Amino acid sequence: MREKVTGHLYLIPVPIDQNDNTSILLSKDKNIVEHLNYFVVENEKTARFHLGALNLHKPINQLHFEVIDQTKTQEDITSYLTPLLEGFDIGLLSESGCPAIADPGSKMVALAHQKNIRVIPMTGPSSIILALMASGLNGQQFKFHGYLPLEKEDRIKKIIAIENESSKYHETQIFIETPYRNQHIFNDLISKLQDKTKLCIALDMSSENEFILTKKIADWKKEVTPDLKNKPCVFLLQG
Repeated sequence: MREKVTGHLYLIPVPIDQNDNTSILLSKDKNIVEHLNYFVVENEKTARFHLGALNLHKPINQLHFEVIDQTKTQEDITSYLTPLLEGFDIGLLSESGCPAIADPGSKMVALAHQKNIRVIPMTGPSSIILALMASGLNGQQFKFHGYLPLEKEDRIKKIIAIENESSKYHETQIFIETPYRNQHIFNDLISKLQDKTKLCIALDMSSENEFILTKKIADWKKEVTPDLKNKPCVFLLQG
């Protein structure tokens, strides 16, 4: 008896700016997406928007969508693998940028590997990598921390710890925050980091309002604070 062939899990990037309806896919990747009928997405509304921008040769309402977010259980995500196990390919989309990086889609990818399903990433933008590229900080050694602790006391401890780690290993330390909390993070960084530490603020990546600036903390204290409120931001520091 022939072994049953499983489908492939394609990791499909979308523009970082959620209002951008420009197709960013390479032509070879767009051809693959044309043939997909199953999608697992972080947000169905934005996924439909970005897939619509590709001008697919099929109605969007004929596609099958499953939503993967922080509320989904392991059992939910396991059920999303069913088409793959039946031989159908699936596309995985984040709400912004590349899926599975600081994104719940990583759980789907992990399960796919456990089931020996081939995972194929497509070329696309990551705000984290773009910010590092533009920061002027160490791009040879770096660490991504995701989100810092919610409680202020724990957050301060984490900030001091990663600054010490950066100084010890000469690493760039990268983290992100929920947009409405950006200003609190910035204030903590300015007040707790050493004056010689470099801090990069990367706001609204890939949009017409993009802002990227790297300065020492001593210089940031003299600078007019950029408007961080409700804007996607990547923070990078190097001690």
